[in-house]
Amino acid sequence: QVQLVESGGKLVQAGGSLRLSCAASGRTFSSYAMGWFRQAPGKEREFVAASRGLTYYADSVKGRFTISRDNAKNLVYLQMNSLKPEDTAVYYCAAKRVWYGNSWSAGESDYWGQGTQVTVSS
Repeated sequence: QVQLVESGGKLVQAGGSLRLSCAASGRTFSSYAMGWFRQAPGKEREFVAASRGLTYYADSVKGRFTISRDNAKNLVYLQMNSLKPEDTAVYYCAAKRVWYGNSWSAGESDYWGQGTQVTVSS
């Protein structure tokens, strides 16, 4: 069982930066691929980035967002730079045991956090 708790979401201006954090429980954290998803109002939850040794990004955030993790502290981060209004969404942390190094759909996640709101103003 893995429990995930996100933090760090807030209102920022376009062009700004923000770092989200996700704290995970459980002694097998390092064995999970950790990912970030986001869901804007009226839209489906979409993959943003994932990490387990390798990293993988959605094209829409590549070059602007960076995922990282601290396995000793059971933490995963999402550094978001050059934010755009279209990045506005609830951001969710997700964990997946079996990962092939690419994106995955929301339905394939094994565990979810409760989400944190990111709002980018123009």
